[in-house]
Amino acid sequence: MYGIDRKLRELDDEGNPIIVGIIGVGQMGGEIISQISLMKGINIDIAVDIDQEKVQSALENAGLENKAVYIDKLDEAEKASKNGKLIVSKDYKLAVNLSTVDVIVDCTGLPELGASIAFECINNRKHIVMMNVECDITIGPILNKLASNAGIIYSLTAGDEPGAIIELYHFSKAIGYDVIAAGKGKNNPLDIYATPEDYKEIAAKREMNPRMLVEFIDGSKTMIEMAAVSNATGLVPDIRGMHGPNCDIDELTKTFSLIDQGGILNKYGVVDYSIGNVAPGVFIIFTVQNKMLINGLKQRGMGDGPNYLLYRPYHLCGAETPLTIAQAVIYRESTAHPMKKLVSECIAVAKRDLKKGEILDRIGEYCYRGSIELAEIAKENNMLPLGLAYGAKLKVNVHKDEILTYDMVDFDEDNSVLLQLRRIQDKIMV
Repeated sequence: MYGIDRKLRELDDEGNPIIVGIIGVGQMGGEIISQISLMKGINIDIAVDIDQEKVQSALENAGLENKAVYIDKLDEAEKASKNGKLIVSKDYKLAVNLSTVDVIVDCTGLPELGASIAFECINNRKHIVMMNVECDITIGPILNKLASNAGIIYSLTAGDEPGAIIELYHFSKAIGYDVIAAGKGKNNPLDIYATPEDYKEIAAKREMNPRMLVEFIDGSKTMIEMAAVSNATGLVPDIRGMHGPNCDIDELTKTFSLIDQGGILNKYGVVDYSIGNVAPGVFIIFTVQNKMLINGLKQRGMGDGPNYLLYRPYHLCGAETPLTIAQAVIYRESTAHPMKKLVSECIAVAKRDLKKGEILDRIGEYCYRGSIELAEIAKENNMLPLGLAYGAKLKVNVHKDEILTYDMVDFDEDNSVLLQLRRIQDKIMV
């Protein structure tokens, strides 16, 4: 079978490139646009964001500004696309309805918007590359099922940490290793009570949105990412919130071993993370019982066992996303997707005392943080999924560090595609 680079060159030679729509042109969306501008056999036809200056900056960086036209009507967009123009719009529906587009990449990070985008993609038979992991951990199983029924691919992305971990996991399972743990390095200090106000100066220096930075710092993003890994592999959190030990690369195999081996784990087959020099890498801890294979691992410098490390020292985020796009179109395969039902749930935990009548803000803001729990335990205890928290109204006072539950909130039931899909998922994806 030809490599994916050859397949892309063939598409380019045939004048039949893969056509992509990007929704959300922040750092990740901008990276994808720049990366695709270097590639053969794949083109961007439309970029969508409510902030048109972001799109313009991304296109200038990629050298594509001269192709751009600003359009809000579908008939005009169809003509422009067929004439080789790159459409810029504020309306995501324009992207998912544009007939030339093969794949939509959701880079919004907003669960509610992600639900609407994905549902429209399914209706319009557009492959979905879901960089919006916050949406995936909330309704990924039903989106993947609906996409499959529609004959399209739903996929998490290569280059993001969940995709990179899952690729290592499949490699390990394919050659018969027993996976003990899968994880990532956390590249920010952990401050579970962090708020955008606390980190606005640091965010400004790093040219980041303070809310997005705090989503990483308060641990929510790590919980979200590892829940996605859990839901795609069947690996589980060993404890609520995972262990998150301070350890470096050379300590991983010892740390992520069973308690009776001197480690921290109660069982094999877990997701976790470390704080140390592991970031920006991802890892698999595995074991094997065959003596010949053990000797081979020792001879190749993989350690003395009984546990061994597969370590990928990088993940390139949006730079690798075009590979997932091509994989979906050329090979009709995903990089990663959730299984039939949730294995883990990302739940919402109060960052501070909350008052009855408050409207919950976004992930990475002031009200709550994310933590990972087994889906069955979350269901038994009526725990509120992190992705559903934004916009909910509190019916009761909530104490700092208390887990939010469905009983504590009222939703705007009639105006949430996300909530309606979650309700259906809870009923049928069991």
